[in-house]
Amino acid sequence: MATAATPTRTSPPTRTPPNRTRPFPHFSRLRCSAGAKAPILTASIASDLTDPFPAFRSLTAFAPATVANLGPGFDFLGCAVGGGLGDTVTVSVDPAVAPGTLSIADISGSSSASKLRRDPLWNCAGIAGIAAMRMLGVRSVGLSLSLHKGLPLGSGLGSSAASAAAAALAVSELFGGRLTPDELVLAGLESEKKVSGYHADNVGPSILGGFVLIRSYDPFEIIQLEFPHDRDLFFVLVSPEFEAPTKKMREALPANIPMKDHVRNSSQAAALVAAVVQGNVRVLGSAMAADAIVEPRRAPLIPGMVSVKKAAMEAGAFGCTISGSGPTAVAVIDEEEKGNEIASTMVEAFAREGNLQAIATVAKLDRVGARVIGTEAA
Repeated sequence: MATAATPTRTSPPTRTPPNRTRPFPHFSRLRCSAGAKAPILTASIASDLTDPFPAFRSLTAFAPATVANLGPGFDFLGCAVGGGLGDTVTVSVDPAVAPGTLSIADISGSSSASKLRRDPLWNCAGIAGIAAMRMLGVRSVGLSLSLHKGLPLGSGLGSSAASAAAAALAVSELFGGRLTPDELVLAGLESEKKVSGYHADNVGPSILGGFVLIRSYDPFEIIQLEFPHDRDLFFVLVSPEFEAPTKKMREALPANIPMKDHVRNSSQAAALVAAVVQGNVRVLGSAMAADAIVEPRRAPLIPGMVSVKKAAMEAGAFGCTISGSGPTAVAVIDEEEKGNEIASTMVEAFAREGNLQAIATVAKLDRVGARVIGTEAA
């Protein structure tokens, strides 16, 4: 039987290396020279760079879960969520690994983590870690990587992106934090491109924190949206025991979009962006719930989702939609206690209408993004 109990989740402690006072300087807009059609990593780029010396023997980074799309913002809007949800990566200088290469030593965590390959060329963390090494021009040392999955696969909470974000940051910080935020996002995109498609609405917020808007993919440009610090925003995340592979959920999308649906979604996405910067949670929620293109195609593929959304709205949520490609349902509210009530209602709806057990988490916006949580001196 499904339970409405909300698990207690504790955010990992944040400890930054001596040379960093915070994970990143504030960037409201990041422009990247590499476009979606141009590869950012080549052997010649790496060979032209100065081979950096490791600042640490070992370093551990954490990257938070994310909610992508936010309803009408398909592939261009996303945000990071707190509550301790996310993945952790440790990278270490390893004499047993060939110089200039990376190996995956261990994968642990969620039950689905056993499905992941340890070949770094076919693992999200490995791909992003290698991309960061090449961007830095690392040639004289080899690295081993350990991945702890705090997120289940196919959950709709940016599982692959969190692994990539944590790996890219860990490699950069191991060598003194030489990569800029936009370069870290591009390293993470190398992983997303190979695994689920060239979209940054998960890896962008997982690295940068908060809300992000992808203005362009060619050339790549990402804009951070500042949600007011004096406003409360809670995400009710309800994850059923059901896997929704990103590839399968993207195959369900319509090939053609009626003009009226395009106009409606465009206006709702614009309203959502305005609501974020104004701190208007009610408008944010109503815009998030108004997707007329993607959600109608995906919701029927997740048992009980239509009823779960209805239950959330009737319980007082300002809005509810599918998180990313699903199956997690996400609702928004401005009170934590009310969020817990909504969570119970949504869990019950998944059990009643979808015959699925589900767990619920009520979390705040994660404003920090990927961060270092431990180091070992060289």
